[in-house]
Amino acid sequence: MTVVVVSAVCLLATGCSDGSPGKSDKAKPKSTHTVLPQRLDKPAPMPEETLQPSPAADASFSENLAYELRRKTQAMASATGKITAECPKDLGSKSGTQATCTTTFEGVKVEWDVSIGGKSSFSNNLVEYKAAPRQGILTRDGVARLLHGNYRGSIDYALCNDIPKAVIAPLGVQSKYRCEVVDKGEKPSGFAQPVRATDSGPRYY
Repeated sequence: MTVVVVSAVCLLATGCSDGSPGKSDKAKPKSTHTVLPQRLDKPAPMPEETLQPSPAADASFSENLAYELRRKTQAMASATGKITAECPKDLGSKSGTQATCTTTFEGVKVEWDVSIGGKSSFSNNLVEYKAAPRQGILTRDGVARLLHGNYRGSIDYALCNDIPKAVIAPLGVQSKYRCEVVDKGEKPSGFAQPVRATDSGPRYY
């Protein structure tokens, strides 16, 4: 049996009055942007292990690869949810083999281009591989986890434009979803930045 190893290359300012007479209050300039409707509070931490069951001891190469792609899909989503994966059942570990596998996260489908390499230098039971997703996934919980993690304890919440529980998004470029982080004790300004999907989780810039 050949074991799949998880790896990128292997399988196994406001103005105000000073109170002096004759001086008028200076109002904070208003944003020309709309305050976004969706509030994202701090989510619960990701469980250490959520993908069950793991492949059986006698699982095929295809089954082991599918499990590793489930792990990669969860990393992309940065959230918990139902994840399935399917690779060609007759997929072998021969170097040079290319295949398309499919994963789904909460019903959102991602196709992966997989290339099988040679045996790993660490063990004959390990096989090198590359797996590149054709699409990205954005999740509401994943974006919340990213923003509250980036601004550790300095924000009250974030506001976004209705990010679904899970949705397909292009990889590495601005998505149609935007968010604003609201600092503690402050009110929303209405200025937001785009959210992007990457193969290792959402990004905000």
